[in-house]
Amino acid sequence: MLTYNWQKSSFSGNAGNCVYVATGEHHTVRLRESDEPEVVLATTPATFGGFIRAVKAGAFDRLTAG
Repeated sequence: MLTYNWQKSSFSGNAGNCVYVATGEHHTVRLRESDEPEVVLATTPATFGGFIRAVKAGAFDRLTAG
């Protein structure tokens, strides 16, 4: 079993709901959320970078929970 060096998002602060990111094998980026740390999403650095750029640009600002 691999162990990842998880880093907490700087926007999480001391809140209970934190997002963590780590690099994985085969040049992947791993993401998890503190409420369900056993659920891990994996993506490529390029896709993750595109997601971060879209978030910073406000592409998801008007989304609401359904």
